[in-house]
Amino acid sequence: MEAIVPYLNFNGNAAEALAFYGKALNGSILFQQTFGESPMEVPPAFRDKIMHATFKAGDLTIMASDVNDKDQVTTGTNISLSLNFTELDLINKTFEAMSEGSVITMPLQDTFWGARFGMLTDAFGINWMFNYDYPKEESKS
Repeated sequence: MEAIVPYLNFNGNAAEALAFYGKALNGSILFQQTFGESPMEVPPAFRDKIMHATFKAGDLTIMASDVNDKDQVTTGTNISLSLNFTELDLINKTFEAMSEGSVITMPLQDTFWGARFGMLTDAFGINWMFNYDYPKEESKS
């Protein structure tokens, strides 16, 4: 398992927040995808919002996204702790163990972005994200 990464959720202003963090923390966005760039169906006004971004400043890594209108975030619910796994078996075991007494908000599943991913709020009210990136197939050229 790799280091815990904070995952911040925003009410439509993730791009603005990341630009601010870039300036204040002397960092940059390593990856950014909007909802419109994904295969998900979203309202037209939400297509330019951030589905996922990774920000880096020195050894600091922060991930971020906007949430849809029906899932507005408030202070205290706008952060999750993201666990990135290097072994498929370990993510399955850890998710199962952390599920005890939790509210599963997204069952552990394979995703369109090439990862096994799930989310839950544990019995103590802490939001967790679980991610395992499947190895990329080597180019056959």
